[in-house]
Amino acid sequence: MNARTMTIAAALSTVATPALAQQLPAADSQQILSNVAANEKAVGETALTIWKHAEVGYKETQSSALLQSKLKAAGFTVKAGVAGEPTAFVASFKNGAGPVIGVLAEYDALPGLSQLAQPTKASAGGPAGHGCGHNLFGAASTYAAIAVKDWMVKNKVAGEIRLYGTPAEEGGSGKVYMVRAGLFNDVDTVLHWHPGNANSAAQGPSMANISGKFRFHGKSAHAAGGPDKGRSALDGVEAMDSMVNMMREHIPDRTRIHYVITKGGKAPNVVPDETEVYYYVRHTDPKIVKATWEWVTQAAQGAAMGTQTKVDWEVTGGVYSLLPNEALMKVMDASLHTAGAISWTAEEIAFGKKIQETLVSPPPVETVGQIMPATILDDAMGGSTDVSDVSWTTPTVGLSTATFVPGSAGHSWQNVAAAGSSIGVKGAVLATKTLALAAADLFRNPATIEAAKKEFVARRGPDFKYEAMLGDRQPPLDYRDGAVE
Repeated sequence: MNARTMTIAAALSTVATPALAQQLPAADSQQILSNVAANEKAVGETALTIWKHAEVGYKETQSSALLQSKLKAAGFTVKAGVAGEPTAFVASFKNGAGPVIGVLAEYDALPGLSQLAQPTKASAGGPAGHGCGHNLFGAASTYAAIAVKDWMVKNKVAGEIRLYGTPAEEGGSGKVYMVRAGLFNDVDTVLHWHPGNANSAAQGPSMANISGKFRFHGKSAHAAGGPDKGRSALDGVEAMDSMVNMMREHIPDRTRIHYVITKGGKAPNVVPDETEVYYYVRHTDPKIVKATWEWVTQAAQGAAMGTQTKVDWEVTGGVYSLLPNEALMKVMDASLHTAGAISWTAEEIAFGKKIQETLVSPPPVETVGQIMPATILDDAMGGSTDVSDVSWTTPTVGLSTATFVPGSAGHSWQNVAAAGSSIGVKGAVLATKTLALAAADLFRNPATIEAAKKEFVARRGPDFKYEAMLGDRQPPLDYRDGAVE
């Protein structure tokens, strides 16, 4: 246990968290579940429509418009194009003074993952696919907010339910710009979920990251006839990569650095004058990410000096690590148990087993119905998410439901197939129920919100001041490559 962990543990020891048992009255739970059931068909139809659109980050015009239309029809006030992002929006329903509870919705797809909704690999002929299930994410969150709104009206519950339409999670850091614009400053708690291989309300850190592109500029020349007249920009890239690889022995444990050369030259007989290398730096501690990134930039400068080239770089993204919240986790876990598990039909089991033939040592498909224990995890999940920046701004809690075939890898054609099938839709419906139940529970129990806020301050630190990892750059609306987190 490091010093920071010990400090957090000491602070949390003075913060009482609510009991595990859900505090939402049975009558409220029944109404919420009834509201979701009334829209269950619409959840699936909306999710599959977004699946067909398969729009990459900042280009989710049809997907965003569809969700906005559903919310407007349900009585929400929608503000579109927020934080300088044309496909971002905030939908709000206010019912007097009370808690403000936000729900996150994503809807961007991944490039290069076009796939039919079938258990064998086959392109659908498009440029992208929902390999992370964000079509399910957006639809479920939207109808959870609608279910809560209808419940609030019927029971005269005071407060505001707010749905955040958040673009470009996949490498575009869309939520970061929304956080930076102050759109979460007045929110009491935020709920989110993510498609996955299991049903779980467990919370844990993700990996903070900074990503960016380094561009080297040299002088072209004939590689055989006049190499002395040239200065190779590719040499600059290779020298940088070599120095960064030597750094790995001397950076903090569990730091991750990955790179790919995105532009290496046009022909072997021409000394390259323009090259580019794309880097990611990750760690659970944002401070370590910042320090390591600074070292990487120094390696780039040294490489340029050593090869007599020039280098400049652009930070393309950056996010914090997820900040867990035990008080909210208990509410989400209790809500998940109330919502119940998932069962697959014989046809869905056959679909799943067919997909599992393409996987390495997958668990039995029957595990999909299980609800995993809810704990605060010490180890980070392998990836990064811009939800993290929200979690450092307001108490935040997430959920995973089984929308994919057990054993499937993230960002895979197998996930695209499941996300476009009834398997994915069933997981989305479970998420809709759970999110709506959790939001209703928080509206009914403001003491839980206060406990979550105390824990939030203890974990974040009382003197924390948010500064975006990506600095003051504007949303990359010309985003084309769909770089993934």
